[in-house]
Amino acid sequence: MPFRASVIGSLIALCVACSSSAPMGSPGCLAGASLACACTDGRAGAQVCGDDARLGPCLCTSGDASLAPADVASPDVPASPDVPTSLADVVTPDVPTPRDAPAADVPTSSTRPGFLHTQGSAIVDATGRTVRLTGLSWFGFETSNYAPHGLWRRSMNAMLDQVRTLGYNVIRVPWCNQMLDAGSTPNGIDFAQNPDLRGLTAVEVLDRFIAAARARGLKVILDRHRPDASGQSDLWYTGAYDEARWIRDWVMLARRYRDDPTVIGVDLHNEPHGAATWGDGNLATDWRLAAERAGNAVLAVNPDLLIVVEGIERYAGTSYWWGGNLRGARTAPVRLTVPGRVVYSPHDYPSSVSAQAWFGAADYPANLPRVWGDAWGYLAVEGLAPVWIGEFGTRLATTSDRQWLTGMVSYVRAHDLSFAFWCLNPNSGDTGGILQDDWQTVNTAQQSALMPLLAPPL
Repeated sequence: MPFRASVIGSLIALCVACSSSAPMGSPGCLAGASLACACTDGRAGAQVCGDDARLGPCLCTSGDASLAPADVASPDVPASPDVPTSLADVVTPDVPTPRDAPAADVPTSSTRPGFLHTQGSAIVDATGRTVRLTGLSWFGFETSNYAPHGLWRRSMNAMLDQVRTLGYNVIRVPWCNQMLDAGSTPNGIDFAQNPDLRGLTAVEVLDRFIAAARARGLKVILDRHRPDASGQSDLWYTGAYDEARWIRDWVMLARRYRDDPTVIGVDLHNEPHGAATWGDGNLATDWRLAAERAGNAVLAVNPDLLIVVEGIERYAGTSYWWGGNLRGARTAPVRLTVPGRVVYSPHDYPSSVSAQAWFGAADYPANLPRVWGDAWGYLAVEGLAPVWIGEFGTRLATTSDRQWLTGMVSYVRAHDLSFAFWCLNPNSGDTGGILQDDWQTVNTAQQSALMPLLAPPL
């Protein structure tokens, strides 16, 4: 949820073609080249040479569930909290970054049953069947409660039952790195209604949440919403929580839930904005490159996860919502070592959240499809990549807001898009939620608007 209120680095890498004798992690290969390799269990795999002229790990993409975490190397990420200043500081032998490739028409690797991958602008299951992710965000882990909000009023199981009954098939779960720190104790929980959560750490509460979602046929996408509980950051790192910690925590979670297809994706960082750039090569600000580093580290642990990448705020002089500007992905798409894993995720809101020029246009709301198409919709419309609208929401208190939601619903339907509505919680100040202030009664206006968009269970 948005809270409203450089030196360009360059590197010229010179290297020679990869040779079969080059050991993993050794320099001297041509970026983007690949070599066949054998996995420890005998399956075929491939190593990709990164922009740092080093070979990456042998990636096994047959979909066999036998690949254990020990079969892939953990990323060797930098330990310093300093802002990265050179590619060598942040791109490691274990998380290679391939050369640019088209966002569509690349072969996809197979996935294990229960996991998903992409084909063109579609998200598909392991059998190749097109699916849509239609869900809600349920926040709380990213706050100083370090647990889903509302557990002071109801049981987690009862609330998940309600989410399922209302027809959603996925939950976006915001979290913060601080919840993993010693001393970040879950609180704001009525243990009389949630006795199984007593005495647990935040990640153990998350374990229970995911197990309960699995029991109800709900999928989960984890969203690194903030570095700490105090507020959002424009970049993916801060002085207190550096890039190394960001990647390390993602790798830990990917490994923790590797064999549970309830967790189908990772939303790498919520709403890059401010100083965040896209595709300019500045290692301190280029969100596209950072998403590649983190995405490849996650895929080295679990190659079956969807890697959800939000946009930025400003690109080529054009401003948009925090995380909503994906114009840069046309010419600088996110490149990962495992094909068929990138899902782009804009955030979009009405004028009651923040005034924007297009809300005052003479042709509003007829101009909205053009506004959305220019900022992020083109990815789906042109078949380049899937779009999962990671946040949109409104209290529907104004005519403009109602027009905006009507237009958004029509746009989602017209292009078969996936989404996560913001949010289940009633305590989102700008938007409210699907639940009323009693944490039980349904907001019928919001729910009725979304019902025609809901997809079957996954």
